[in-house]
Amino acid sequence: MITLSFSAGAFADIERFVDFLLERDDPKGAAATQEIIFNGVEILRRHPYIGRKIEGGFRELIISRGRTGYLALYEFLPARSEILIHKLRHQLEGGYSDW
Repeated sequence: MITLSFSAGAFADIERFVDFLLERDDPKGAAATQEIIFNGVEILRRHPYIGRKIEGGFRELIISRGRTGYLALYEFLPARSEILIHKLRHQLEGGYSDW
């Protein structure tokens, strides 16, 4: 079974999304954010190569959320049967922060 791991940076990104929504008075959206992301990356356990290839051997998965969504920068480590989520960003953001 392939395991899913999140870097500290990926968890910080999720926290940033939640804080953003709370600042905009959207507690329901903030509460749903983690679930949307965690459910979205679950497909990687069965299909680790589903994300599009980008530089450095990394891949990017689109996680839908209504008209927009999130992007997960990840790496499949077959020798360890592990998916490592490095960073996350909203689709409207330009690039990954601190990457």
